[in-house]
Amino acid sequence: MAHLRSLILLLSISLSPLSGLCQFCDSGLGYCDSDSALSSKILIKGGTVVNADHQEAADVYVEDGLIVAVRPNIKVADGVRVLDAKGKFVMPGGIDPHTHLAMEFMGTETIDNFFSGQAAALAGGTTMHIDFVIPVNGSLSKGYESYVEKAKVACMDYGFHMAITKWDDIVPKEMEIMVKEKGINSFKFFMAYKGSLMISDELLLEGLKKCKSLGALAMVHAENGDAVFEGQKRMIELGITGPEGHALSRPPVLEGEATARAIRLAAFVNTPLYVVHVMSSDAMEEIARAQKSGQKVIGEPVVSGLVLDDSVLWDPDFITAAKQVCHESPNKIIRAWENTSSSIINWNSKDRKVDAVFGTYVDLYGYTAVSLLQLVGTDHCTFNSTQKSFGIDDFRKIPNGVNGIGQISASDYVRVTSTECAKLFNIYPRKGAIRAGSDADIIIFNPNSTFWISAHSHHSRSDTNVYEGRSGKGKVEVTIAGGRIVWENDELNVVPGSGRYISMPPFNYLYHGIDKADANYLTSLKAPVKREDKLPEK
Repeated sequence: MAHLRSLILLLSISLSPLSGLCQFCDSGLGYCDSDSALSSKILIKGGTVVNADHQEAADVYVEDGLIVAVRPNIKVADGVRVLDAKGKFVMPGGIDPHTHLAMEFMGTETIDNFFSGQAAALAGGTTMHIDFVIPVNGSLSKGYESYVEKAKVACMDYGFHMAITKWDDIVPKEMEIMVKEKGINSFKFFMAYKGSLMISDELLLEGLKKCKSLGALAMVHAENGDAVFEGQKRMIELGITGPEGHALSRPPVLEGEATARAIRLAAFVNTPLYVVHVMSSDAMEEIARAQKSGQKVIGEPVVSGLVLDDSVLWDPDFITAAKQVCHESPNKIIRAWENTSSSIINWNSKDRKVDAVFGTYVDLYGYTAVSLLQLVGTDHCTFNSTQKSFGIDDFRKIPNGVNGIGQISASDYVRVTSTECAKLFNIYPRKGAIRAGSDADIIIFNPNSTFWISAHSHHSRSDTNVYEGRSGKGKVEVTIAGGRIVWENDELNVVPGSGRYISMPPFNYLYHGIDKADANYLTSLKAPVKREDKLPEK
């Protein structure tokens, strides 16, 4: 296949109107529960099976939540639900590596919980996500317990990252418990949000060392928090209190500086590094330079950064502008695509085409081809218009976050939306593949369907949508999660509590060769030098 025009909307946007059978209750979301969706035996017939490394014409047979067989012309007995996939793609469900559901932040809580957010994800073809646990008063264990409680309403599979917000004698011991007993293999360090989540270089160094000893992946939100704080004060002093102040207070150089600093500290410790929501050419160039030198650094773009620019922040209507205030300024990624050489990314901001899987435009082919940015997340962190209004007189009080999303080959699409994430977080091939023995997390994608995006029809609880009014070609028609048909005929079939926690083991593929590199480093020191105890006589 030549190219699959697609938008990687991994979590937050459902593509079709709500049906009568699946109205949102519980002040937001309900579910239907048909017998057909509960069938434990499913045959997907006549489609093109797409994995990250190949495509093939084959049937897929599912039984009791697992893929049993992938081959042409599978014959089944009566009682098996048959889905016709002729002319369509059969792909692994999306895995979103970056979400914030039911997160307490900036004096409020994100509007989507583990039920509504996951239901929206399933309607868009995402079958697993990894959410960030925020410690409670610095305690990892209490934070973990809090999120376990929040996730009891989950309706699809999920995992956890863990944030580190302080350092004492207890935190490294808790990190060890998280990895060895709780199935968490990644820890996030905030270099931004001074006065709340931000950590020092000393803490980051200690965290990098501990991550390395545990085989966990260190993640950073890379912005110079001190400088952003100074930029915010500068804007207020200039009388700039509206949403545009958010972008003006955090220029791309501040992301570039923090990214460079984190990369160099990770190199000093010799441990892998994952940079979340890469938003600027400054940051991308640092990542590219590190990768070229052989350092193990992963850069994660997010859909809002790939699609949006910051022009809306100057809109005279406050709510229109404020809904687009996210963790970093979305203008940065546009600048990144435009300023980076075409060998890394192919992006024409003057000729954006609205022709994509889930809703808008972005040409991912260039940079995925050279593996500069290997996967895509959404950073789904949604607040409604009332919550955004907290900052009507001061942009610093607007809760940061938006709802979450080229032209790329079908196999590359699977790689950046599913397979690479599964490999990176050590759950491949259980997840991220259509093969015998893998979990039956599958989407049937029709490249010829069209759709519109609107807050009036999406499945998130938010009353705004930053992709409002955009249209596209190509749509997920069926989502199968854990062997259950949860999205079909524009209807959701989701059951609270049916989601499973997925434990993720440490020492992913990025750790291959780390011991050898450490040994080479020690050899290169040619130290300590043996010297005589006595000083020379005068």
